[in-house]
Amino acid sequence: MNSFSLIVWLHVFAGIIWIGLLYYFNFVQVPAMADAAADSDGPGPAAIGKYVAPRALLWFRWGAVATWLTGAGALSYVGGFTTHMFFTDGITIIGIGAWLGTIMLFNVWVLIWPNQKKVLGMVEATDDEKAKAKKIAFMASRTNTLLSIPMLMCMVGWGHGGLPF
Repeated sequence: MNSFSLIVWLHVFAGIIWIGLLYYFNFVQVPAMADAAADSDGPGPAAIGKYVAPRALLWFRWGAVATWLTGAGALSYVGGFTTHMFFTDGITIIGIGAWLGTIMLFNVWVLIWPNQKKVLGMVEATDDEKAKAKKIAFMASRTNTLLSIPMLMCMVGWGHGGLPF
């Protein structure tokens, strides 16, 4: 296996972890937390919030970093990182995908993670701060879910000669 193949393999692997957990949070955990909070006979949301969410968030945020770093490494093999990230030779499909991934990485580390720490009680916060943090984390996570589709289409499109539309 050559260096480029290894980097792409690692990029895809890390991306599956990152985007898989993004979809898990948005389509499984958030509704499950609401159901757990409404269930007076169940264990409550603390079971998820205390044991599952912190571990999933660990893999989520580091999966984002690994995806971005391996993607940047892969870009260096296909015309150069600066060529695609800064559009020095014009806009490229993979460059658009890389920028979407960069925005998503920013959302993970600047909006989602700091606010989830408040929501989950990992850092001290008042009830008002927790309510605000929940909204910010929710919106950033939903934004990433929406951005993930065009980002993935750009990545696939680049490898197959363009977008299919």
